[in-house]
Amino acid sequence: MKRNPDLKLGINLGFAVNKYVEPEVWTRIVAEELGIKNVQFVADLLNVFLPESIVREQVERINRSTQQYGLNVTSTFTSAFTRVNHFMHPDAATRKVWLDWFKKFARVSAEMGAKSTGSHFGILTFADYDDPARREYIISEAIKSWQELSWYCKDLGMTHLLFEPMSIPREMANTVEDTRELLARLNDGSGLPFKLCLDVGHAPHPDDRDPYRWVRELGSVSPIIHIQQTEKDHSRHWPFTEAYNKLGIIHGEPLLAAIEQSGAAEAEIVFEISHREAWSTEFRIIEDHRESVAYWRQFVEQ
Repeated sequence: MKRNPDLKLGINLGFAVNKYVEPEVWTRIVAEELGIKNVQFVADLLNVFLPESIVREQVERINRSTQQYGLNVTSTFTSAFTRVNHFMHPDAATRKVWLDWFKKFARVSAEMGAKSTGSHFGILTFADYDDPARREYIISEAIKSWQELSWYCKDLGMTHLLFEPMSIPREMANTVEDTRELLARLNDGSGLPFKLCLDVGHAPHPDDRDPYRWVRELGSVSPIIHIQQTEKDHSRHWPFTEAYNKLGIIHGEPLLAAIEQSGAAEAEIVFEISHREAWSTEFRIIEDHRESVAYWRQFVEQ
């Protein structure tokens, strides 16, 4: 008997970076202003390159505040300022530094209660991308790093790891077929299952621009789906306000239908909305998020 997937709303905290960085502030906004309980914490709010004393103090404040407001940190992720080469950096010593960083970030994530952590897979430089042999070598090295991290996360009690298909070949997994292939390579010898964090705006490849196809094809292995209002061929990260919903291509009914058609048992639909630094948007952040939540509450009650 076919059953509907278990859906819940969540929010990626990228919206809070450099704006609402205090744990006491963003937790109150998410819980009281937006009425959301599930959070994807981002590294740009607590970069574990910081001294250990600062990391420890921040984790204590975060846990105290999330408990106060009844929030669940369901996963953690890199964000705008940590959108770097990391596991695909051309320098081996730098790749090792990032592996250590991810292990520390995973430990901090587990302390916050997260059952998964993730990022983009990695980013190739043009020099490495343009050399087929070098490109494959760097991809293989990145897979080794991710797999080592997966065994570390298993010991932390996590259930899976995530990577996000991106929009261009250098950033990896920019078509459905490439994503499947990379996912299979990662899962061959991993300590934990690798899964996807789909983004409905990351479909600008000329042959793969239908965001709903991505969800239909890969939703069953994507426990988290980033949502943003956007135009075709773009990744706008607009809010789901009345004005932007008239311009954009992401809507509740077709997205839920695609999730159901994928065969997914569950999915966390996570807002990833960005406001550029401009007078026209700077003071609308909370209002736009509130309107976006109200739109999606028509379709997802949890």
